[in-house]
Amino acid sequence: MNTTFGPKPWLQGSWDARAAANFIFGGAGTGVAVTAAFFVAPAPGWRVLLALALMLIAMGLGSVWLELGRAWRFMNVAFNPRTSWMTREAYASGVVFAFGAAAIVTSVPWLAWLCALAALVFVYCQSRMLRAAKGIPAWRVPALSPFLVATAMAEGAGLTVALAPALVGGTPRWAVGFFVLAVVARLATWLRYAGSLNGKVAPQAAAALAAVGTHVVVLGTLVPLCAFGVAVGFPAAAAVALTLGGLVALAAGWRAKFVVVRRAAYNQGFALPVLPVRGTR
Repeated sequence: MNTTFGPKPWLQGSWDARAAANFIFGGAGTGVAVTAAFFVAPAPGWRVLLALALMLIAMGLGSVWLELGRAWRFMNVAFNPRTSWMTREAYASGVVFAFGAAAIVTSVPWLAWLCALAALVFVYCQSRMLRAAKGIPAWRVPALSPFLVATAMAEGAGLTVALAPALVGGTPRWAVGFFVLAVVARLATWLRYAGSLNGKVAPQAAAALAAVGTHVVVLGTLVPLCAFGVAVGFPAAAAVALTLGGLVALAAGWRAKFVVVRRAAYNQGFALPVLPVRGTR
């Protein structure tokens, strides 16, 4: 990280890999919760998937807690719901855990659906947390929010498709269809996001985003779609193909979010249009 403050952009150091983990695990957990509730709930393994979703979200929030330095500082997040997207994220996570735990204990599917809706609110709040950082050009663009929501769905659907053979004895067709739609939507939102940053970010940030953009296109989209094609054309290999495609889609999303939060997080530097001159007024 460049620690020399001046007109040239430097990489922010306030949010490290632990902060990135909140977006990585929290987004994937949201996607698993949505997929479990709306597409795998009729199967007997949906409660295990929902438990996995809650665990991932808890891992993300725990990573942020480790970053605080003073453990009880997290209490401060509860006091600004009208102005802080981080506070709203915390409140939404409480609703997610409440409905999710109730669904797991009671086996009532509609509680899982309420958990999924709360999880969507949670991941939206996450996306607005980044957009609120107005000094980071790669974060403040409106197109970032749709990408973070779309990649959360792609990651969660990919993980669900990968685990479905073990948990529910097979992969439901509707889950596969949702997975395909999610990775296509993620690609569309990524292209829109990357296009909105042309000429607006530091060269280092542009290079990092261009590199990870290749991962989103190839690993995050083409590989999963090829896996889907193999599953359709060769049913005997469907389970293996979809498992690999789902895990690759998950990894591509995690990599993209890590780069956005850590590698592309250059600020815009200082702008000094008027400088003082000695001896003049």
